[in-house]
Amino acid sequence: MNIFRSLIGKVWQDPNAAEVVKISTGQLYLSRPGNIRSSRECIYNDAMATIRRVPAVDHNFQLVITRVFEEGDQELLEDEDETDEERVFLIGEDLEFRTGELDGEPTFIWRDLEGDVDELYEYTATGTNEPTRAFFETCMYRAMYERKYRRNAQTTTDNDLEEFIYRPPAKTKARSKAKKPKKSIETPTAVDQSFESVAAATPEAGDDIPESEQSLQLLPHQVISRQEAQFYFWDAVQGFLPQGSVAAQVIRIDGSAFEYWLVATSGDNNILAHRITSEMNQKWSHKMLSLTWNFYADDGSPRSCLLHFPDQGDFQKMMEIVTQCQWESLHQEEWRKAKVEDQRYVLSANEDVEMKDVDEDEEDEEEVLSELDPEETEESEDEEDAAPLLASSDHNSQLMVGYKGDRSYVVRGNNIGVFNHSVDNGVKYYATISKISTPQGTSFKPQNVMLHDQDTKMVLMNPTDPNSLYSMDIERGKVIEEWKVHEDVTVDHIAPDNKYAPTTREQTLVGASHNALFRIDPRIPGTKMVESQFKQYVSKNKFSGVATTAAGKLAVASEKGDIRLFDSIGKNAKTALPPLGDPILGIDVTADGRWIIATTKTYLLLIDTLIGEGRYQGSFGFDRSFPATAKPIPRRLQLRNEHVAFMNHQISFTPARFNQGEGQVENAIVTSTGSYIIAWDFAKVKKGFLDKYEIKKYEHEVVQDNFKFGDDHEIIVALQNNVLAVNKNQLKKPTRKSLAPDLLSRSSIVNSPY
Repeated sequence: MNIFRSLIGKVWQDPNAAEVVKISTGQLYLSRPGNIRSSRECIYNDAMATIRRVPAVDHNFQLVITRVFEEGDQELLEDEDETDEERVFLIGEDLEFRTGELDGEPTFIWRDLEGDVDELYEYTATGTNEPTRAFFETCMYRAMYERKYRRNAQTTTDNDLEEFIYRPPAKTKARSKAKKPKKSIETPTAVDQSFESVAAATPEAGDDIPESEQSLQLLPHQVISRQEAQFYFWDAVQGFLPQGSVAAQVIRIDGSAFEYWLVATSGDNNILAHRITSEMNQKWSHKMLSLTWNFYADDGSPRSCLLHFPDQGDFQKMMEIVTQCQWESLHQEEWRKAKVEDQRYVLSANEDVEMKDVDEDEEDEEEVLSELDPEETEESEDEEDAAPLLASSDHNSQLMVGYKGDRSYVVRGNNIGVFNHSVDNGVKYYATISKISTPQGTSFKPQNVMLHDQDTKMVLMNPTDPNSLYSMDIERGKVIEEWKVHEDVTVDHIAPDNKYAPTTREQTLVGASHNALFRIDPRIPGTKMVESQFKQYVSKNKFSGVATTAAGKLAVASEKGDIRLFDSIGKNAKTALPPLGDPILGIDVTADGRWIIATTKTYLLLIDTLIGEGRYQGSFGFDRSFPATAKPIPRRLQLRNEHVAFMNHQISFTPARFNQGEGQVENAIVTSTGSYIIAWDFAKVKKGFLDKYEIKKYEHEVVQDNFKFGDDHEIIVALQNNVLAVNKNQLKKPTRKSLAPDLLSRSSIVNSPY
């Protein structure tokens, strides 16, 4: 193997050189030996091949095949669906890279890791001479060496690279092509490769550590990473109390399906061992180099812990490893199988927010709990409430705030309570629409509802008949029509044609099944699906919600956690944002389409759809695709860990909403969890203050809450057995009294340094 040491040395020594080597002319094919009809498919007729460094990830390289357009071709494609302009592959041994020759031209061949076991990509390097071919091949092997051994390949010898040269496996008489070969589990990219085993030990923890942690016997495992840190435990009276130095470790349980634990040890004692899941509600502070998280004690009450790392390197390493382990646990697959741009997107959710245009009089970024005043007077309870007078053993389950006529509607079993918004910013019970039933007289409990046609109608989903929708005349209080949508397609989610369609006479609406989007028009005869506006996508999409902009563009979320942005129904998504891993329970979008808020169980995900660079800079992700290397940075809105400890219940957010009103700019986000409603000042959030929220506690669980239409202060709140209104100004900063009014401690100000 010919190594051009002087030339390759110059390239490899420059860490700022994004591109290592490029071959400018060639074609990309996908080879499927097991498929007789399309055994060799041309993907790009004109393409270039590049080896480039992965930004911000040491010792990682990509093989990039880019489509080359002739002059004028790309402009012709601008108005078509999302184009496939490049294919990106993380360079590693699993590609099984090898070289070959076809019709006298050199070829590079590697496995399609997302296809069947025998499917291969093949790049024919047209017109490439032997020295260039050998140089490209050597760069591939060096990239594999760096990824595997986590060190620079500058001083490697030919012998060092021998192990990466592909050698076909020995043939056997019976070889199944139906299944992929099993691989040994590879740890996340940034982890410490020197695994070590530790013996199980019985911890001798302090009194503040739950009994279940004190008696935990560790199973056989591998240590993925280990960093020294200072450990703090949250005390409701005194704040974070130092517990001393520990060895913070991330371990993987042997033989498990991606089961990872965060462990802290001191000498031979195990201080804690908490499983890495979304329930941790982890928060990373780049400023303080700390990780804070929640766990639940034996009695189910939430507690909080903190690890403070001595330097940026240890903090960054732990953050990347925990994030990757959590991703593997959620996805049940190896991190290395994710696309590099998807890995970057997931990791970016932990980055600090860049502060932009912060006013000088903006409040300092102080820690809320350091301001607590134990002598604070109780807030007034002057909001007026109204109990729905419904003779039912069911609880309230859904809230719809009206667009017209100042009314709200609450579903309770197979009844709907109607409430007027009074002039003094309260709500008053008005009437009950009783015993919801089909036109044939069959009673049902609406699974989902949507106001329609200037609030004169309500569209109901019947869980026992997922192929139909039901139209209820609100004034008559009666279901008057059944809309059979399609015999073979279920209606799992509905949304208005556009954000403000319910204020108009617009008759059509948007429907979604688990893997399809379509338009529903109740005016057409027979089934109501508009066949020309129906598109079914690959299986297992698991769509979980749809939201529309004022222009009728669509944001679609899934149970897998990904988000797709469409400019219209019937086309491919312009933007597909990869999942962090947690199921999305609800989604909302600002009227102009600039911002998306997606709800998971333990955090809200805020996404700016503005494309910041590239040829479509200034467009939104609904209209154009983000460059593969410049996807938006998702921002997590979550409750502070010490606040959760005070609240004394597990986080379970209801779908978050922006305030809305025609001609009104969105300036607030509201959601709820347990008996609390929480509101974020959206202007502050956009400036980087992600944990500046206000809160209010009720005696009973909040079912749902939403802003009154056209009002950015009045919030309508549905409790399990009550409906009321609250002004946003009545929400308070998280304090002992606003979070846990029953807490009797009257100690001094809480110390919350992190």
